[in-house]
Amino acid sequence: MKYTVTVKEKEQLDVFLRSVVPSLVNAEVSNSKIRRLIVAGCVFINGKQCRSPSASLKVSQRVDIEIDQEKLFFEKQAFDKAFVIQSSDVLFEDESLIIINKAPFIPVEETIVKGRANVHQSVVDYLWKENPSLRNPPYAGIMHRLDHQTSGVLLFTKTRAVNASIHQQFESHSIKKIYRAVCTKKTNTPIEKEFTVSLSMGRVSPKSAPCKMGLLSEKNGGLPSVTQFRVHEVKDDLYYIDAFLHTGRTHQIRFHLSQKGLPLVGDTLYGGSEGFKQFDNRIMLHAFSLTFEHPLTKKSCTVTAPLPQGFGSL
Repeated sequence: MKYTVTVKEKEQLDVFLRSVVPSLVNAEVSNSKIRRLIVAGCVFINGKQCRSPSASLKVSQRVDIEIDQEKLFFEKQAFDKAFVIQSSDVLFEDESLIIINKAPFIPVEETIVKGRANVHQSVVDYLWKENPSLRNPPYAGIMHRLDHQTSGVLLFTKTRAVNASIHQQFESHSIKKIYRAVCTKKTNTPIEKEFTVSLSMGRVSPKSAPCKMGLLSEKNGGLPSVTQFRVHEVKDDLYYIDAFLHTGRTHQIRFHLSQKGLPLVGDTLYGGSEGFKQFDNRIMLHAFSLTFEHPLTKKSCTVTAPLPQGFGSL
């Protein structure tokens, strides 16, 4: 989101932002985050990007601040991991696409938290290592995202020429995505072998807080969402469930399963139990497969990521 503020008195940029940003986002913002916003290139003075926290402001100057609140309030976590893509992490690669097996606890793209590993940069580094003669960083287009703790299939484009085709497939939901979820049952209602959850959902948490989805009518800004589920097996009171997405809303699988009384293990935001210690208490959700039309050959491609330990059998 972009905010515009007019300078009313001479002041240093970081001091000025410390006085205005908290009221803009309706939350406390630390001095270090203010400085990160500036250094990350999110601040513009009279339309010109400024990366110097000590820059002097003059009366009547216009300051534009671009704030992605999801990133602003996502701190580096103790369980964050260093992430360097190895050839074994690459599930598919050709001249136009690279598809990797994302590890849990790695954000897909850069946050404003300095030094935080992210998948996108790791893909760029991997492609550059493959082509060390390149003078500029190779292109890696982000086509979709997985939650921070979710593992599995993640697709990037290697050339802008195929972006439109892949983007259109995601937008039209013609790409088939299958996830594996590990859940606990918190309802007395019997669970069918196969079931579908269809409801209108939307963000119910304030923008200044971590994202949480809830029931929200389309009249009030909610969006339709549909997920088909199939119980793969039940073992030791754990439900191993395959999820087939028909829409792609934020936290869709997590919220749908919680509404069914089957919250994900580790997903305390939606009523789930604490996670397994041996798996770093992660949310037990894995993007198992992605089926799409190759943008060049027009052939159907299915790419799968092996199930990690703890996710049951195939």
